[in-house]
Amino acid sequence: MYSCVCVRDTNFVIKTHTIVPSPKTPINPKRLARIREVVSNRQHDLTVILENVHDVHNISAVMRSCEAVGIKELFVIWTQDDREHVSLGQRSSAGSRKWLDVHVFRSVKQCFDFVRQRYSSIQVASLGENSRDMHDLDMTTSLALLFGNEHQGASQEAIDLSDGQFIISQYGMVQSLNISVSCAVTIFEAMRQRKLASKYAPKRKWNEAQDLPLLDDYLNRHYTQAKGSLAIIHKKVE
Repeated sequence: MYSCVCVRDTNFVIKTHTIVPSPKTPINPKRLARIREVVSNRQHDLTVILENVHDVHNISAVMRSCEAVGIKELFVIWTQDDREHVSLGQRSSAGSRKWLDVHVFRSVKQCFDFVRQRYSSIQVASLGENSRDMHDLDMTTSLALLFGNEHQGASQEAIDLSDGQFIISQYGMVQSLNISVSCAVTIFEAMRQRKLASKYAPKRKWNEAQDLPLLDDYLNRHYTQAKGSLAIIHKKVE
């Protein structure tokens, strides 16, 4: 059983925050067209999970990459200490934070249970023997991609609970990529596959059931003075 608190802030802080609406002057037609274009390219069945990623700059970089390819929500698992918040940084991801929803969990299993309600498969970036090449992964289907922290990678719990693992092929002396780079490489490959599968405009058809509520939501964000992503903190209720 879970409870959640919605927050607009630069931190994942467990508190309520009032969104102050700005005067609703008529929206510029070009701005409206841009928001509608963004909504039409949102990938409702693709997301990213970050597990115990410590560096705020890495988190911010991942947020920018996710927003750029059309991912509308990000999942963050934080299990390694009792900090009440994870700062996202006010500058490095300022543009993307407003248009990206962030779900914060304190448990790997809780996060996986929630994600599986929205996405069909969870694949983990891992150097394990059973990992397959990223380019062999079908990323046109409903999919969540998990990336572990900067030093230890994904936890064994996350690997065990996942549907599979993948690896980014590298041919240099050092077989290591920064977490934000690994994420960017992977989701841009997902974008490439999805463009070929007609999952981006103009070939993608407007989905009234999915896109209209999101358009209304984004227009509301446009009309508010609130800054930062919509952080949804999921707390386990004992």
